[in-house]
Amino acid sequence: MNSFLELNPVLQGLLATIFTWAITALGASLVFFFKKVNKKFLNSMLGFSAGVMIAASFWSLLMPSIELCQELSVNKFIIPSIGFLLGGIFIIFADKFMDKFSYGKILGYDSNKISSESKYKKSILLVIAVTLHNIPEGLAVGVAFGGVAAGIPGTSIVAAITLAFGIGLQNFPEGAAVSLPLRKEGLSVKRSFFYGQLSGLVEPIAGVFGALAALTARSVLPILLAFSAGAMISVVGSELLPESCIENKTLTTIGLILGFIVMMILDVALG
Repeated sequence: MNSFLELNPVLQGLLATIFTWAITALGASLVFFFKKVNKKFLNSMLGFSAGVMIAASFWSLLMPSIELCQELSVNKFIIPSIGFLLGGIFIIFADKFMDKFSYGKILGYDSNKISSESKYKKSILLVIAVTLHNIPEGLAVGVAFGGVAAGIPGTSIVAAITLAFGIGLQNFPEGAAVSLPLRKEGLSVKRSFFYGQLSGLVEPIAGVFGALAALTARSVLPILLAFSAGAMISVVGSELLPESCIENKTLTTIGLILGFIVMMILDVALG
């Protein structure tokens, strides 16, 4: 642990987001062993991750954005609000962009007569949709680690590590959510796993960018931090909670509360 803390913050961000990608790959690897996974277990994980991400969005991203605005003598509520709004809109429009495509239309087939080739197009679109969500998540982790080294108020190494853990945790069911349906569609086990883990590869790239931005572009950090917070809240609201509440709202709610409390304690008490 001490050796990790002594690393360059860019390398810390890279390793942390490699971890989140590895958890995505671990979730995708379930396709080698199962055709279905216990939904109660996945819903609990999604709920817990949602709680961690909501708490992290405030204490690790939005609050530091506000405090940094004060330090830079810029408006402390307009700039974070704009960044938060842009982050949320990014996810909303990404979802709308994916939703407007029907696989049959893309391939030129009637919606009731889609050929087997649509499986490959479907896999590509599914990976793109998940990847779009992973970009701000990787960015948030990188900014969190870079922000500690840059001395951004409200940031801490404990909060950055916890944020990476929370995002990694929600990446596990996310990887499975890509690979298992693709296997059910008839793709090979290896190809289903490949597409499942591929969706998380963008996180290390975004993590390095976020850490570099935190170290070299301090003036844009308030809006970047708020953007990451808005995107994460949008992911929670549009993906994690609706999906996990379909079958068991109680488990999801308990997981949400516990995740929020854990992140709050680690960030406030230890940060």
